[in-house]
Amino acid sequence: MTIKLICLDADDTLWHNMRHFNATENALLDMLRPFAQEDVTRERLIACETRNLPLYGYGAKGFTLSMIETAVELAGDSLPTATIRDILAAGRALLGHPVELFDGVENTLRTLADIAPLVLVTKGDLLHQESKLAASGLGDLFSGIQIVSDKNPDIFRALFARFEVAPQNAVMAGDSMRSDILPALAAGAWAAFIPQDGAWSHESANAPSDHQRFTQLAALADLPTWIKTIA
Repeated sequence: MTIKLICLDADDTLWHNMRHFNATENALLDMLRPFAQEDVTRERLIACETRNLPLYGYGAKGFTLSMIETAVELAGDSLPTATIRDILAAGRALLGHPVELFDGVENTLRTLADIAPLVLVTKGDLLHQESKLAASGLGDLFSGIQIVSDKNPDIFRALFARFEVAPQNAVMAGDSMRSDILPALAAGAWAAFIPQDGAWSHESANAPSDHQRFTQLAALADLPTWIKTIA
């Protein structure tokens, strides 16, 4: 079996992402401490995010709106205007955080690019994802960039068709079982799960059992070796 296309997630696969969201969430917990305990605020925020995903999609802008909504729900008319300003400032900081690559990512991508063309498949706000990719300095290593509102099997099928590659000749690697692994497998591709600490609970799902096209790796650097075992 020859791999002819390598698809890669971006956030928390190539560079750190959730650590910045988690830090912003902790800042919100501090801001709302006069109105609710931390576990209550966190639970309300998760519920609000989940409810708003169909409206706002993924990304820092939607997260900021959900933080404001959570604050209003918990504090009501007692919410100070200054707190809203602080939440907005935290959201702007989240949008502008530096792009921090995982160790060895650039070298690994160069190794992978010698095996097959690379395609970045990431979800989130278009402008923010484009900005992060530009700041990463990795853009020239990819033969294609796909920024989507969500990932599902049809997205991957369309991507494989666009590059004229059969699903069994493609592989997807990422840190999300729900968004990267399961839809790629459902589309007929191979998939490598590379979990990271502090992952968002919304992205969790049960791993497939005894699936011949699935593996879990400790790091992206292990991906080239696994692809060679497929061949």
